[in-house]
Amino acid sequence: MNGSRIVAVGHYQPARILTNEDLAGMVDTSDEWITSRVGIRTRHIAGPDEPVDELAAHAAAKALAAAGLTPADIDLVLVATSTAVDRSPNMAARVAARLGMPSPAAMDINVVCAGFTHALATADHAVRAGGATRALVIGADKMSDVTDWTDRTTCVLVGDGAGAAVVEASGEQGIGPVLWGSVPEMGHAVRIEGQPARFAQEGQSVYRWATTKLPAIARGACERAGYAPEDLAAVVLHQANLRIIEPLAQKLGAVNAVVARDVTESGNTSAASIPIAFSKLVEQGRISSGDPVLLFGFGGNLSYGGQVVRCP
Repeated sequence: MNGSRIVAVGHYQPARILTNEDLAGMVDTSDEWITSRVGIRTRHIAGPDEPVDELAAHAAAKALAAAGLTPADIDLVLVATSTAVDRSPNMAARVAARLGMPSPAAMDINVVCAGFTHALATADHAVRAGGATRALVIGADKMSDVTDWTDRTTCVLVGDGAGAAVVEASGEQGIGPVLWGSVPEMGHAVRIEGQPARFAQEGQSVYRWATTKLPAIARGACERAGYAPEDLAAVVLHQANLRIIEPLAQKLGAVNAVVARDVTESGNTSAASIPIAFSKLVEQGRISSGDPVLLFGFGGNLSYGGQVVRCP
């Protein structure tokens, strides 16, 4: 085996839905103001009794069921998150405990909104190097825990949820080479800082960076996998803001691709946004098994990471 592949995906979102009309009763905003600026109409919000690891475990269980596997079949668990409350046990260990896994390696990866693509690359590397046989890769965040609900510039953006993928060895390259990096001197542009921790960002700086610098990097991820953008069946970008997703996808040149726009109903779920959107495209039958799909995360640090994968 000289490659790895995603064999199944799954996602989970809390039952509570917060609409733009609901937010208009909390802060000085309106449905028109929110949709015209970020394209979001609804978002799912977890309750106080729904911690990050519970969201992650639900998504993981769905991915395992779709793969026809049991928790005992997994020997590596990676959870991408930036909203863990405790330092230890980490989210990966807590997910493993919830699912009854016997003895997996369990690690958290904090690359904020680019976390899932970083975790997927790490799983790919581990499986191809022989360090794991099957990996469970999860993006899970509870952004509502780190949001100032009196700040209309940020509270309209966020949602909670989790998405997961099962990765295993393959004779073919089902997960393309990752292209990843960061702009450390601009790390202040997206932050979760303080006591209590609060999410903040410099919206215009992020918008300019995402729409001017990232298209070429996303094309580079395609090139590393041997694809031209027009070969892609789907593009799943970090679901930050519709005003970022649409111009980035257009500049990428993926003219034949389905472009994920789950941000409209889920908001920005940070590390969970790519696996949730990807899982929904699969669930809805909008992409077929074997289709090439670009996954591309960007955001906090400012970090980015992307790879072309084959649809399970």
